[in-house]
Amino acid sequence: MKVKGLRWWVVGLIALATIINYIDRQSLGVLWPEIAKDLYPNSSEDERKEIYGLISTLFIFSYAFGQALFGKIFDWVGTRLGFVLSIGVWSIATAFHAFAQGILSFGIFRSILGVAEAGNWPGAAKGNAEWFPSNERAFAQGLFNSGAAIGGIISIPLIAYLTVYFTWKAIFIIVGLIGLLWLIPWLLIVKAPPKYHAWITEEEKQHILSGQKNIKNIAVKEEQEYNPSVKQLLRHKESWGVIISSAVIDPIWWLFVIWIPIYLNEVYGMDVKSIGIYGWVPYVGAMFGAWFGGLLAQNRIKVGWTVNKTRKLVISIGCLIMLPSLLAMANPGEPVKAVLIMAVILFGFQTAIGNIQTLPSDLFGKKTIGTLSGFAGTAAKLCAVGLTTLVPILTSGGNYTPVFIIGAAFSIIALLSLFILCPNIEQLKPKN
Repeated sequence: MKVKGLRWWVVGLIALATIINYIDRQSLGVLWPEIAKDLYPNSSEDERKEIYGLISTLFIFSYAFGQALFGKIFDWVGTRLGFVLSIGVWSIATAFHAFAQGILSFGIFRSILGVAEAGNWPGAAKGNAEWFPSNERAFAQGLFNSGAAIGGIISIPLIAYLTVYFTWKAIFIIVGLIGLLWLIPWLLIVKAPPKYHAWITEEEKQHILSGQKNIKNIAVKEEQEYNPSVKQLLRHKESWGVIISSAVIDPIWWLFVIWIPIYLNEVYGMDVKSIGIYGWVPYVGAMFGAWFGGLLAQNRIKVGWTVNKTRKLVISIGCLIMLPSLLAMANPGEPVKAVLIMAVILFGFQTAIGNIQTLPSDLFGKKTIGTLSGFAGTAAKLCAVGLTTLVPILTSGGNYTPVFIIGAAFSIIALLSLFILCPNIEQLKPKN
């Protein structure tokens, strides 16, 4: 049996995994007002926010560890088994949230969830490099990233709707089971890499493999790909450009993923059902940004632009959209205006991040992509841990302006690190 466009089925499944990832991840934030009333009925709003911030910090810290761990795991066991381990464990951990009784148990289950969910991103980067030629990778990464946005759009109203019929404990079990069901089509479809897959057409196989030889269309044998050791990898300033830009831009996303429901509850007094009405809007901007960033990059490369010029243009557009929008959040006015400004911020973020996440495959061989993606992801999550830890302190009394100013500064640093440390984005060669 031959399947046309098999690579699009693969990226579709990875995007679906990301949607499930975000449903699992967003469950705690949306359900927190109900959980807090149940487990902490005598605590003040600031105390509940501090507890939520602590649990979220443990999640992101574990996520940081998981990014480095799963980057190596995917390079060791491959994309197929790597995703089985990642989504299998995180789905079970989500279901176990139903048995949490306080900070300790929530922290343990949330930490397991964080470690396992982290595999989704280095796994997607590796799958992208395996299944797509270089000129399609940014678009494929954009499709994958749109899964995060669609997950955000779906998860908040879905979870709010489920609260009408189920307890918060039952909802965690339901969303955990969804992830386990995903494993069935994944194991059936992704049987082998494209070079050896029995279902792939010869035309598609050649399209993928010939486009992976070299971004400049110069024939380079697969064995000549540069796959440095970890020590050699970290000697390249370009590696640090990827790590630093990821480290400072990613916390902007986490600021909204973690705190949108809490922000709407605290600043505008919304309950779970009202959050379900407003909270999904920012992710619409994220979805369009993921598509825009990927399509723009693909278009520029097709008309002959270099990867260096293309990546820098698209990432610059994303950062320059985020900068004024983050500053505008200091005084957004009505809730509708607030969520619309958030949508613009997340549009800019997704425009940039898809191309930043493609940089490891632009610079190194396939056996190194997962490792560098893992390091970049770890640095990003550690920076996000710092910002998440500061949010309850900086926003005491409901004033979120300081954290939005920090986010604006991060967008500038991301842009500077890219231009200074990655002067020419192309396949690197060993240092003498």
